[in-house]
Amino acid sequence: LVSVPACCSARYNLALLACLGFFLLYALRVNLSVALVDMVEPNTSLAKNVTSNVCPEHSSTINVPRNTTGEKYSWDADTQGWILGSFFYGYIITQIPGGYLASKIGGKLLLGFGIFGTSVFTLLTPLAANLGVGYLIAVRALEGLGEGVTFPAMHSMWSSWAPPLERSKLLSISYAGAQLGTVVSLPLSGLICYYMNWVYVFYIFGALGVLWWFFWMGFVSDTPETHRSISHAEREYILSSLKDQLSTQKSVPWRPMLKSLPLWAIVVAHFSYNWTFYTLLTLLPTYMKEILRFDAQENGFLSALPYFGCWLCIILSGQIADYLREKQNFSTVCVRKCFTLIGMIGPAVFLVAAGFIGCNYALAVAFVTISTTLGGFCTSGYSINHLDIAPSYAGILLGITNSFATIPGMVGPVIAKNLTHNNTVGEWQTVFYIAASINLFGAIFFALFASGEVQDWAVSGYHLHRN
Repeated sequence: LVSVPACCSARYNLALLACLGFFLLYALRVNLSVALVDMVEPNTSLAKNVTSNVCPEHSSTINVPRNTTGEKYSWDADTQGWILGSFFYGYIITQIPGGYLASKIGGKLLLGFGIFGTSVFTLLTPLAANLGVGYLIAVRALEGLGEGVTFPAMHSMWSSWAPPLERSKLLSISYAGAQLGTVVSLPLSGLICYYMNWVYVFYIFGALGVLWWFFWMGFVSDTPETHRSISHAEREYILSSLKDQLSTQKSVPWRPMLKSLPLWAIVVAHFSYNWTFYTLLTLLPTYMKEILRFDAQENGFLSALPYFGCWLCIILSGQIADYLREKQNFSTVCVRKCFTLIGMIGPAVFLVAAGFIGCNYALAVAFVTISTTLGGFCTSGYSINHLDIAPSYAGILLGITNSFATIPGMVGPVIAKNLTHNNTVGEWQTVFYIAASINLFGAIFFALFASGEVQDWAVSGYHLHRN
């Protein structure tokens, strides 16, 4: 197989547009947690928090000459919890249907309308908040429904676009947009709230999402065969590299799929990784503020730092993974297992360490940043393993594993909140211990049972071959 240059190729254009799409998706997902601080009347949420007096207060000058024209709502802490959690209730519903639909109608339309719908509901958020908290929760759940189809749809598209030896590179570019969206929109949403008004957080990101949709519909196609401007050489290169990997059977082999141990290895790894990820995403500001007595929201840069590290790591590890497979002849399964072990045991070690450094704020930020950064290795580990074991059904497999992996987003923060009623350092160490041990278990399970080969049930006629 002659490799076709990457520059200006159709497959890399797809990766870049997808990267922008996931950038916007995550910006649309996290902007509410920043804007919410401004949407709530200052005195409603303070009553419940107990601050521990272990660490000295950091003197931070509080300056409030800011725009205060936005509406304020009197939502208590529980209501705010429901508002922030409502997204996941929509998100979990459309995972498996999303994967199934993508295999039927193609990923392009599904991903396009997933992001388009999310953007439209984001534009309606200020109106919904005015109408009442029930409307806001409904709009957020609908956004979750829209975002739920996006990852399975993207996986489904890559199953026809990504040559096996370029999978790690192409997928890591497209999914790294998610981390970058978090990095940029956390501080940016803060600035928009500060200088303008919280409604613009939703209007600006929502409008950008709609704009992206026009580019996506114009420049992308579901398969190399249907692409308008792809070069003949590139089309041949992609099709010939995938010719033994795709199934032509129309029905989905549900039973052998659900009995497949390599699939369950991905499920366990995905669940475990997300437990740590979501616990940190939702509770890190609380830990910084209540234990280390340092307001992370005042410093948008520091709360974005871990995700910037993760973004860099995803891009670099994608390049390294494909280099090891192509040039050094490492087997696919060896690369997937090693990267998953680094990406799950590394974060576990540094997370536990973060609980034991007392009041050293700089070290806490450093450890949490290293923990999240190392997690980036997982993208070239378990995260794209769906495409190794069953390219034809990658979208459906991702729908299955992502459904399980959404549960920690709903459950993890609730459990952590219940364990930290008095906000003592000991209670927080327990939270970190639990996350670390779940991570450790996921890493070991994946290392024992994962596979890098296309599974028998995933190819029509069940013929065996090795890549």
